[in-house]
Amino acid sequence: MPASIGFRPTPDDERILREAGQPGESTSETLRRALRLLDHERWLAQFRADAEALKSEDLNTEPEAW
Repeated sequence: MPASIGFRPTPDDERILREAGQPGESTSETLRRALRLLDHERWLAQFRADAEALKSEDLNTEPEAW
């Protein structure tokens, strides 16, 4: 059974949904798109953190894998 999520938008939430929605897009579709954007932002943040942690790595000093 799929989860049911209740959402009672504040006036500010309603404004954001009106402004962010695409023509013909339902509120559910707008929220789904926003969740995917949030997920992508989190992925980018992790990518940046990983890149920062590995920025001094020199692959030329590693043995050949093949």
